[in-house]
Amino acid sequence: MASDDQVPMLERAELPEIPTIPKETAREIALLEREFVDAEVKALRSSIPLLRPLYTRRSALITSKLAQSDFWPRVFAAAPEEIDNYILPSDAEIIGRLLKNLTVERFSVNEKGDAGEPRNLRFIFEFDTASEDNEWIEGDGKLVKEFYWRKSVWKSEKSGKRRVWEGLVSEPVRINWKKPEADPTKGLLGVACDLADAEKKVAKNGKVTAEQRLELPEYEKLVKEVAKVEAEAALHAECEGEDHDHDHDHDDSPAGMSFFAWFGYRGRDISAEESEAAVKDDDEYFGKIARGEKVEGDDEKEGEDDDDDEDYEDDDEDGLMDAEVFPDGDDLAIALSEDLWENALKYYVQSFEDADAFDSDIDIDMDDDEDDDDDDEAQRPRKKSKA
Repeated sequence: MASDDQVPMLERAELPEIPTIPKETAREIALLEREFVDAEVKALRSSIPLLRPLYTRRSALITSKLAQSDFWPRVFAAAPEEIDNYILPSDAEIIGRLLKNLTVERFSVNEKGDAGEPRNLRFIFEFDTASEDNEWIEGDGKLVKEFYWRKSVWKSEKSGKRRVWEGLVSEPVRINWKKPEADPTKGLLGVACDLADAEKKVAKNGKVTAEQRLELPEYEKLVKEVAKVEAEAALHAECEGEDHDHDHDHDDSPAGMSFFAWFGYRGRDISAEESEAAVKDDDEYFGKIARGEKVEGDDEKEGEDDDDDEDYEDDDEDGLMDAEVFPDGDDLAIALSEDLWENALKYYVQSFEDADAFDSDIDIDMDDDEDDDDDDEAQRPRKKSKA
């Protein structure tokens, strides 16, 4: 038998070293991954002209035959978790009572589908502000938010290595609320819009510098508000983890705030000109790899630690990461465009099949237990169907 002081087996065993990928193989992998992405983007671009007339027909069908059955509120009611998780009970009430139309456009692609960035997105939300149920939004109720696919190439200040980021960026969209109490973002969206407006006033050559942004009082105010929301969300998560009693009206969204704060999402501060230059740089870089030429970073030793998460920590020179009101805004935009928008008819039909997800006056066979959840404050309010 082994003695009590014997060294554990895992400490005695000679475990194999973690294998490293040879530099040439890593270059081939990177090049092939890029070609996959390019092929997917081309396929998406070519599909858009084919889908546009179908979406037009769908819109006509909704307007002529389905508008009175709360089409878009029902679609949101049956949305997948990737979207539904971001919608609070207060958000659901606004969407259920006022949302009359949603349009998603990949507006940069031309009619032939052979040019234009297909990942650029335009969301058009139309709310019925003339409705007697409207307690929230002023104006015509039309909210337009655009997302642009941008790229950035830089050299890490810590490691000196080449780094590339690409993704969706946007500008905050202000919503005119009837009164402060009606704002589900608790003023956060307005503060984000105030900062964007202040930046435009001091910007030179169309873009504010990092120094200018950091000196703005609107920036300081927004950072404090974001930190406050994050602290409240962390405290709420801690309380839930300890199974403490908590207010069911508290934000249960992964973002820690209202769905309508999504209209304040910005992402990185990358202009169209900067992105164009980065795309050119990246094309040249991979062109050299394809030709077998030497590229930046070839002098690094194989097996060097490639875990460079810290390189990104110092990449917030413009301060926008600390001032981001909806960190998952790009993910939600993609989910809305690639899932909810494309599969709207499916989710509409599904809302009737899953009758419990949406209160309805439509004759559907179901148990008469509607009163069982009357005192469930956490249940999301839904609009009654007019059908």
